[in-house]
Amino acid sequence: MSCEIDTEDQIITFKSRGNHQYHPLCTNCYDKEKSIHSTTIRKIRDLNIGNNKVYIENSFRNLRCSTCGIKIEDLEFVSSGQHVTKRLEHYIVYLCSIMTIKDVSNHLDLDWRLVKRIDKKYLGEAYSHVHQEDLRILAFDEISIKKGHKYLTVALNYETGKVIWMGEGRSKETMDEFFGSLSEHVRNGISAVVMDMWEPYFNSTKRYCPNAKIVYDFFHIVSAFGKVIDKVRNQEYHKATDENKNVIKGSRYLLLKNTGNLTDKEKPKLENLLNVNSKLSEVYILKDYLKEIWKTDDKNEAELLLKTWCQAARETQLQPVIKFAKMLETHKEGILNHCDYPIHTGVLEGINNKIKVIKRKAYGYVDTQYFIIKVKSIFGKELPNWCN
Repeated sequence: MSCEIDTEDQIITFKSRGNHQYHPLCTNCYDKEKSIHSTTIRKIRDLNIGNNKVYIENSFRNLRCSTCGIKIEDLEFVSSGQHVTKRLEHYIVYLCSIMTIKDVSNHLDLDWRLVKRIDKKYLGEAYSHVHQEDLRILAFDEISIKKGHKYLTVALNYETGKVIWMGEGRSKETMDEFFGSLSEHVRNGISAVVMDMWEPYFNSTKRYCPNAKIVYDFFHIVSAFGKVIDKVRNQEYHKATDENKNVIKGSRYLLLKNTGNLTDKEKPKLENLLNVNSKLSEVYILKDYLKEIWKTDDKNEAELLLKTWCQAARETQLQPVIKFAKMLETHKEGILNHCDYPIHTGVLEGINNKIKVIKRKAYGYVDTQYFIIKVKSIFGKELPNWCN
């Protein structure tokens, strides 16, 4: 082996030639081969030494493999078809776990497409499958990735907090893909699943997990009632006098805020609003009373609270509120199951917010599959040993 140092361009080149006393291995089947078709010289990029780029100029023998045809010989320090060493690949994957592709590309002076391709290959091998170990309680939610209702469904192991799967869309086919990746034994062992009231989530869970209790998420239900409050606010605004319109206008977030989170300036504004409009006062009280259903672990008490709330909702004679009450009664079982499993998608909501930050950091995720495995690598499990 010889070494050349270009001090001007800061490049170190190690020239290496294969030891022809040893029979080369086929990169495909790893059989020893004696027949050599040809020899080529290739430059392989290696880890930097200080500020110097390092290249290994190595001879590669092309083999006449009796099984695979013409194949290049296998060398342990470089993957087949790559122009960087394995240890540089590992370093790239590690850097991509803490930096953007663009930053890694600039730092190593490599094409960003090569950086992405290497990162995607290694993470795909580590995180493409579903981790089914200790899977007992699941949480489902979706995240918007593009305009026009483009969603990814996220599945979380509720007890470990790990993202175990992500899939495009939130349809029946999406859910079938996820549950199809689980063994029947694992599906039968799932005892509870927390979700919003999206029908494909419910139907697929019932079909594939016969022993699982569906638990409807408290935060989604309260958020859905917030939309009902806003509908009522709009209706009351259009019916109000000019003077009262000025009070109702701009009160959307005031009505949705928890009482304890109101500022000193907001409290008198809310009090004035509720005094001006009795219907808004009624829905505001119903919003706080709705939360009481989730504050008990006694199923009989929770059922009574739900029944009382729905009756009070009907007495408002407001169609959006009555419609919401009917929806709660239809999904009563999933609401009351929180008494057995006091679980929610709050943790997953937090993860979804972090996923949105990852997306905004401009990793260049036109490639949805790469985005999925990137998220799973961050929220899935520990990095492989060679990354530590």
